[in-house]
Amino acid sequence: MMRSSLDPHDVCYATTHKDMAAAHGIEDAAELPDCNQRTPIRALFCLIAAIRLVLKERPSTVISTGAAPGFFCILAGRLIGAKTLWIDSVANSEQLSMCGKLSKHIAHECLTQWSHLASDTKPRFRGAVL
Repeated sequence: MMRSSLDPHDVCYATTHKDMAAAHGIEDAAELPDCNQRTPIRALFCLIAAIRLVLKERPSTVISTGAAPGFFCILAGRLIGAKTLWIDSVANSEQLSMCGKLSKHIAHECLTQWSHLASDTKPRFRGAVL
């Protein structure tokens, strides 16, 4: 849903499912291993892949809409001096995701798509997708 606002910019998309990106017309998306807190070895491989991707692309800004692979990109982005934006998934309506809770301390800006999860500092609510 954010893609049209990013089209004017030089964007590198990263995903854990390359076929999903292709289904949305993004043929050259980077693929990161999918992982979560229950898959620590895969998470380590994902962290390394995210750092490699960010070092290769050298983005000025890193935006993630959630999950561990996106968090690792935010973390790597901070390490190279990129501006970072975490947008917690619309699926997390009862509480911030675990990575959202971590990102509010690491990302330059952290947003939630649910007004009742917002705070005065981070995450903030700037509107809903739905």
